Amino acid sequence: MQLYGVENTKDFDLAYHALIPAAGAGTRLRSEQPKQYLALAGRPMLWHAVKSVCVPPVQSVFVVLAPGDREFVRHDWSAFAGKLEPLYCGGATRRDSVLNGLVAAMAGIDAEDWLLVHDAARPCLSPRDLASLVAEAGGDSIGGILALPAADTVKRAAKDEAGALRVCGSEDRGQLWLAQTPQMFRCALLLQALKAARAPVTDEAGAIEQMGLRPRLVTGSRENIKVTFPEDLAIAEAILAKR
Repeated sequence: MQLYGVENTKDFDLAYHALIPAAGAGTRLRSEQPKQYLALAGRPMLWHAVKSVCVPPVQSVFVVLAPGDREFVRHDWSAFAGKLEPLYCGGATRRDSVLNGLVAAMAGIDAEDWLLVHDAARPCLSPRDLASLVAEAGGDSIGGILALPAADTVKRAAKDEAGALRVCGSEDRGQLWLAQTPQMFRCALLLQALKAARAPVTDEAGAIEQMGLRPRLVTGSRENIKVTFPEDLAIAEAILAKR
């Protein structure tokens, strides 16, 4: 089996594209509105996520929406005219949305181009972090992801007989990194990995790992926050205001 992007390692005049899965509801944020459309610094959160990747060398940005999404067209996306393309083919899981979006996008991009998959809930990606990912992962035969080394002590947990959570062990944090996005891989390699994924994967690197490949880790920053809980909105607002 040929692993696209691994055996094909000669230099190409490659393009860069971004894909943002935005078909979820963000239930942990406890909002009636899908998380990606919550107002942040006067714009939908998704707008800021698009803005962060709609910069050189990225040539196009695909946003994967739920088939029944009616909110996207209510907002002004003119700042990204000519680069932004909504795809109404989101699935039940992140893997499904990215796979469906990539299949749709492949009609207009090259199999050997790079694809940067970014979270709709990461509105504070900095140009410096994006440039680091492109520079370091772009020279790698597999690709890579932004990530941070774990700073806190990490505990494993299990429920006791009464159902209470108890510490059942500690992990060596020197071996642990916290995955962020974007995650950058060749289009064909990622498509092959997502199609072949045998178990649920929560990020694109997980699918690549199931192929026996080891994506490169590129150190990101703590400002690249993922908005998950209500208090994260205020943190993201503060980061954006500082810029």
